[in-house]
Amino acid sequence: MGIFGKRERREEKAAKIAEQVAGGKGFYGRMTRATLGAEDYAQLQRSIGAYNSGATVQRLLAMGVPTIPAAVVSISDTGKLVNFDPVVDLVLRLTGGTADPITLRTIVSKLRIPRAGDQVLLIADPANPGGYLYAGDGVTP
Repeated sequence: MGIFGKRERREEKAAKIAEQVAGGKGFYGRMTRATLGAEDYAQLQRSIGAYNSGATVQRLLAMGVPTIPAAVVSISDTGKLVNFDPVVDLVLRLTGGTADPITLRTIVSKLRIPRAGDQVLLIADPANPGGYLYAGDGVTP
C-alpha cells in the first residue's frame, strides 16, 4: 500500500475496467460494445490484448522463462499507437530453425524499433500453444 493508500486501489480499478471493456462484460464493457461497431470493438479488443501481452512478457521474463532468438525478416507499421508506442506487424524467422516465418502483431518501443535483419527475442505464449510473444531485443535500456 502506498503512502496515501489510494494508488493501488486506482490501478486495480483501472485494470478491472479494462478487463470488462475487453470482455464486453459489466457496465463499461456493455456500453463500449453497444456504442462501437463490431469492427471497431474487435480492434479495441486487439489493442487491449497487445497491451496486456507486454505485461505478460515482463512477468514471464521475471520468472526466468527461456527466450527464443529470432531474426526480423520484415516489419510494417499498422498506423496504430498504444501509449505513443507503435503497433507493428513483424515477420520473424526462428534462429537455427528452418521453420516457416512467424507473423506477430505487437507493440514495440518507439526508441527501439527493430529493423530487417535485427535479432529479437520471443517467449512461448502460455495462453496460445504454438504462439509466441515479442520480448524485445534483449538489451536492457
